[in-house]
Amino acid sequence: MTVHICRFAALDNPRPQYGILDYDRIQVIDTDPFDNGDITASTGCYGLKDVRLLAPCSPTKIVAVGLNYRDHAAELGMKIPEEPLIFLKPSTCVIGPGDKIVIPSMSKRVDHEAELGIVIGKKAKNISDKEAMDVIMGFTCLNDVTARDLQYKDVQFTRAKSFDTFCPIGPSIVKGIDPSSLDITCTVNGEIRQSSNTSNLIHSVPEVVSFISRIMTLLPGDVIATGTPPGISQLNHGDTVTVTIKHIGSLTNPVSA
Repeated sequence: MTVHICRFAALDNPRPQYGILDYDRIQVIDTDPFDNGDITASTGCYGLKDVRLLAPCSPTKIVAVGLNYRDHAAELGMKIPEEPLIFLKPSTCVIGPGDKIVIPSMSKRVDHEAELGIVIGKKAKNISDKEAMDVIMGFTCLNDVTARDLQYKDVQFTRAKSFDTFCPIGPSIVKGIDPSSLDITCTVNGEIRQSSNTSNLIHSVPEVVSFISRIMTLLPGDVIATGTPPGISQLNHGDTVTVTIKHIGSLTNPVSA
């Protein structure tokens, strides 16, 4: 059974809370979902119209994987990497559903990158592929927004990937799904720009989690962005961009200069 865990602020109470999202209502969770205990719903309940959804977790870091879709590598005419190519995005670039992606004046081209996000549920270090699923809390939609011109200029990815608002996450963390074959799309103003399936991942979810854990300790709430499929394109002021992943939902953000 799937469970959709969200983080939200009620319109009459700005304090962030966790809840179980069920269509148009949220059941408040009494316990911290990252405490590794049973998730216990309280009697508190909100309608979705009475809250503002926040990013579903507060990661200490976002570890992203580059060039991890076979169809994207083919699109670029690039060799498939033997190991995951990883980089970091800072926690300060995280925003939630409905929050504005802000195009920085420093960049002349900002692109969307629809990605499956892995949310870590347990501290993980030096784990095997077989142990990886045990440390994953669930999965979410993620947009690895990128200042493409700065990425090409710098060669290193840090500046291009790290601007505030450059990592929308949400709308919830979904437990109980198989990440190996999920349809993933990105639309801009309703037009499909990216469309693929996670079966095209070069390095699977367990491989990626294990590989990263052998480099750095993963903490509860940390997020791994698993790479983007082909079709990345430019975002402009006034656009609305939506990342949709089967069984997870849709993450929509407006774009502002």
